[in-house]
Amino acid sequence: MPIATVNPATGELEKEFEPHDDAEVERRLARAAAGAREWGRVSLADRGRLVVGAADLLEGELPDVARVLTTEMGKTFAAAKGEVAKCAAALKYFAEHAPGMLADEPVATKAADSRIVYQPMGPVLAVMPWNFPLWQVIRFAAPALMAGNVGLLKHASNVPQTALYLEDLFRRAGLPPGAFQTLLVGADRVEAVIADHRVRAVTLTGSEGAGRSVAAAAGRALKKSVLELGGSDPFVVLPSADLERATTVACEARVQNNGQSCIAAKRFVVHRAVYDAFVDGFVRRMASLEVGDPMDSGTDVGPLALESGRRAIHDQVEDARAHGAAVLCGGEVPEGPGWYYPPTVLAGITPAMRVATEEVFGPVACVYRVDSADEALQVANDSAFGLGAAVFTDDPSEQRRFVEELEAGLVFVNAMVASTPELPFGGVKLSGYGRELDTLGLREFCDVKTVWRA
Repeated sequence: MPIATVNPATGELEKEFEPHDDAEVERRLARAAAGAREWGRVSLADRGRLVVGAADLLEGELPDVARVLTTEMGKTFAAAKGEVAKCAAALKYFAEHAPGMLADEPVATKAADSRIVYQPMGPVLAVMPWNFPLWQVIRFAAPALMAGNVGLLKHASNVPQTALYLEDLFRRAGLPPGAFQTLLVGADRVEAVIADHRVRAVTLTGSEGAGRSVAAAAGRALKKSVLELGGSDPFVVLPSADLERATTVACEARVQNNGQSCIAAKRFVVHRAVYDAFVDGFVRRMASLEVGDPMDSGTDVGPLALESGRRAIHDQVEDARAHGAAVLCGGEVPEGPGWYYPPTVLAGITPAMRVATEEVFGPVACVYRVDSADEALQVANDSAFGLGAAVFTDDPSEQRRFVEELEAGLVFVNAMVASTPELPFGGVKLSGYGRELDTLGLREFCDVKTVWRA
């Protein structure tokens, strides 16, 4: 795949970049190793000051950066502005809170002094996706940089301008030259970078296949890895739920980021007592969304990021249709330029359909009718993935039960699944391992040292 910006709203090539050759990759690896030694010696207070400086630059450049995000992957301009603002806030959050997260932890033992100490690992390779091209990187970079690590970013090949902007952002903020660098390389060169002795760890957000590949390479090199993979998140609606709120949130949860989010709700599991009312409201909302130019303030859903992505989800819809699914709205590829796809709702899902077992990475919702809370849990957990899950119920006992029994790394009650710096983010089962954000995410890329003084 070429390293290029192709505008998904038009299908036109905007800008193409030459990949870094082996000599340039070597220079950047050497710079990362030197930068790790330098950055690791910088005090936490000074790290925080520089990271806040990066956040200030980002805030000052917010509209221009948001325009790049929209041009490269098609999210609405409003959503892109929100993503940029979220990134600036996360940088400031970790600049403020990292000192407490990294503080030594005294432990009572027979020693005069015994404690746990958290130290930086060094260069960390981040293999990142295109769907949240700024946020996915910042949620790794903010804690990793504050922990004293340096970053090497291998971004998705269709968002090179965002990748290069991030390198420039941290440089202009005053971080050392090796603190954060972008590698313009294809996926076929990732394994060699992981194997390099100067790279200490790797983190990936992406598909299950990419996760298996990166995890295998990291395992061969005996290096730490953190994986945030796909999701087929359930959205459970039980009889006591506020249906007006549930249908409104369901629509937003399915089409956020044009439906291209690992934590987007994808499987809507609805109790028969409220099924008809929920589906009626949900379909009306989905069908009423405005699909169009992502730069237009009236647009709700922009294009998919990749032509191949649109083809993939339409193939999944056609497979479901062929196996008897009812298409309640959408389901047809529109004519004209750009990689648009309408918000779509499928019902009558059976195990024979690909949508029942695969992640659907676009604005396509699958609705299931269940007869009880027990069946709702069974259907919700009947997935190889386990990233996020939402349950809508006003019954406290049901809330407790679903929090305990939903097989997911994130469980939200009467709310849409989301990420926030204050809480750890990550999944179970085939949705990956390890955590990002919060104290747990910051410490993923720390060397944990036991200290004992007699």
